[in-house]
Amino acid sequence: MVDVADKLAYFQAITGLEDPDLCTQILQAHNWDLELAISSFTSNHNNDPLSYSSSTAAAAAAASTVVEPPNSSNYGSDSTAIAPVAAPPPGLGWKIITLPISIISGSLRLISGAVGFGFWAAGSIFSYSLGFVGFGSNSDRGGDSSAQLVTVSAASREALEFIAQFERDYGGSGSSSRPNFVGEGFMDALTRSRNSFKLLFVYLHSPDHPDTPAFCEGTLCSEVFSAFVNENFVAWGGSLRGSEGFKMSNSLKASRFPFCAVVMPAANQRIALLQQVEGPKSPEEMLMTLQRVLEESAPVLVAARLEAEERTTNMRLREEQDAAYRAALEADQARERQLREEQERLEREAAEAERKREEEEEAQERATREAAEKEVALARMRQEKALSLGAEPEKGPNVTQVLVRFPTGERKERRFHSTATIQSLYDYVDSLGCLDVENYSLVSNFPRVVYGTDKLSLSLKEAGLHPQASLFVELN
Repeated sequence: MVDVADKLAYFQAITGLEDPDLCTQILQAHNWDLELAISSFTSNHNNDPLSYSSSTAAAAAAASTVVEPPNSSNYGSDSTAIAPVAAPPPGLGWKIITLPISIISGSLRLISGAVGFGFWAAGSIFSYSLGFVGFGSNSDRGGDSSAQLVTVSAASREALEFIAQFERDYGGSGSSSRPNFVGEGFMDALTRSRNSFKLLFVYLHSPDHPDTPAFCEGTLCSEVFSAFVNENFVAWGGSLRGSEGFKMSNSLKASRFPFCAVVMPAANQRIALLQQVEGPKSPEEMLMTLQRVLEESAPVLVAARLEAEERTTNMRLREEQDAAYRAALEADQARERQLREEQERLEREAAEAERKREEEEEAQERATREAAEKEVALARMRQEKALSLGAEPEKGPNVTQVLVRFPTGERKERRFHSTATIQSLYDYVDSLGCLDVENYSLVSNFPRVVYGTDKLSLSLKEAGLHPQASLFVELN
């Protein structure tokens, strides 16, 4: 709703129409395209200024579709025209009479279209071929072949053409003693003035008026006047030969030329006309007029600037507050994440410690159990080996006295039958339980003889240990 109201207010301010219903119908007929509606209004008003006000409503109500002429020169690059009210269809007799002419005309249009399409296709292929071999406009190796074309609206194009023509006619492109007219449409210039908190200086150029050359050279290009305008105003100029310049002359009701005006944006997107100067004026007169307008409008501009600065300050303050809030929120989230990660780490460490403790307990229990089982097995083995030895025989000629010395210095002595084997000696040592190891050998000193596994089956007598022997235990 705000956009519709703004467009309606702009249309009323530029066209001068006061009937809101009529303006609404015109904008609706142009699909609320503001530039298109203004262009159509200007064109129709130029053709028939007396009858447009009464006939526009009927045309807007009757137009249900809009068309875009292929080679339209109306205002705006996307200009369209309102379709006229449909006339009554011709009679059957007239259709029969004009049928041959229609057939011939249609055939000629078909042939012309085919020929034109052929030339267009041939030209496109030829242009592509030149570009491919390096003669096209994009063959410059130092440029960017993919650079996008910048589209310029019709209003901006007219403004740039006016500036170029003005520079050619009054001082050349290098001269700085002229108002710096902006190269954009009137609405864009008005927006620029509002954003820069300046008034908009409008100059409507009539090339055919006899006073125009003297006014442009003596007043507009005056160094003092142009410097004053460039410093305090946004300058916009338009030629009456252009559609937007002609529109503004109708909107501002210019009756004499040269024509200058000072405008500013008003409430609800309207335009406030602060001062208009018609006819040739000297630089001093123009300076006095503009200085007075500037002084009268200074409170409004200062208030607008202060309001904008306050708005900017509030926006910056809100952004800083939002940034501080986001930073505090991120810090809290980071702190919570750190605490959560620390808690998770502690839980993992506690779980790992518990797991290790359980493993150690299990290992200890297993070692204890294995040691007990081993002790039981050793005790059983010692018992079995002690039983296998039998009772110790009494002294006699067939009895061998054996002395066994252990690494700890302990000595054990026992009598064996001379027919007992070396294995019996090992069984005797094992049955005593004096050793914690299982891998050992029985050795005699003089001469040194190791009674290993190769001599276990020898009898004591065969091994030369009868009638007595002294052996010691050697750990392997």
